[in-house]
Amino acid sequence: MHRYRFVLFRPLQFLPVLFGISVITFILVRLIPGDPARVLLGTRSTPTAIARIRAQYGLDEPIWLQYFYFLQNLGKGEMGKSILFKIDVLKLILTRIEPTLVLVLTSVILSILIAVPMAALAARNNGRLADHAVRIVSTLGIGFPPFWLALMLIILFSVKLGIFPVSGYGDTLLDKAAHLILPSLTIALSLSAVLTRSLRAAMIVELQSDLATAARARGMPESIVFWRHVLPNSLVPTINLLAVNIGWLIGGTVVVETVFAIPGMGQLLVRAIFSRDYMVVQGVAMVFACATVLVNFLADIITVTVDPRVRL
Repeated sequence: MHRYRFVLFRPLQFLPVLFGISVITFILVRLIPGDPARVLLGTRSTPTAIARIRAQYGLDEPIWLQYFYFLQNLGKGEMGKSILFKIDVLKLILTRIEPTLVLVLTSVILSILIAVPMAALAARNNGRLADHAVRIVSTLGIGFPPFWLALMLIILFSVKLGIFPVSGYGDTLLDKAAHLILPSLTIALSLSAVLTRSLRAAMIVELQSDLATAARARGMPESIVFWRHVLPNSLVPTINLLAVNIGWLIGGTVVVETVFAIPGMGQLLVRAIFSRDYMVVQGVAMVFACATVLVNFLADIITVTVDPRVRL
């Protein structure tokens, strides 16, 4: 079990990372042009009303003191109060976390279901027509922006064919599943293109490894050699690549949730940015940062479990 010793001290290494993210986020949010109080009051804004709103939410304090209050709230398990929604930021995020979490999980599952067969097809036909076709498709998948791909899927499957809903999230379980198919597919098509290229390269290397050669020498069929020996050993770099791309995946959910009008954290973040709701932007950014750190931590554990040779 000494291979898992990193589990004890790795969380301590994440603390400086989260602290740095909180500082950068706090500063960048306040560099956004515009005054939250003026945006909130709109045409009714007067100097007196603006001063009252700024004092109510502590916006008239020095920036270092505002950051101290932010850290103090985090220490208490709080994230402040939303200027726009008039409720605690943590409660607001909890009401929006389900659509984003389900969208991310289904997107990852779909991307794996797409990437593994395509990478296997390309690796087992290295240099042939099937390999070239997979490489072309994966290259195109990387080049397509998520918002453009989302619009194309909406036009094809919703407007032209009428198979899936255009936007929204739904109420029942089946309704939610129907609404999430196109958003999940949008993210999965882009993510699977990256995973396919990495997994294909790893499979080609493993097909020529001594382990695969020894398995063939023992009379194992090529299909058994591939699925029992080549595929498991090829997963390690792909798992790490997936963990590295979790930040891109979160960014993709922000765009996709906006296009499909899914009431998740991505849509909440965009709305908070436009309304200058500092507390919500900071809260969502911290949740996304913690999710990214947690996914990388889980990826390290899975890597050590899959490949006993790895030491972290």
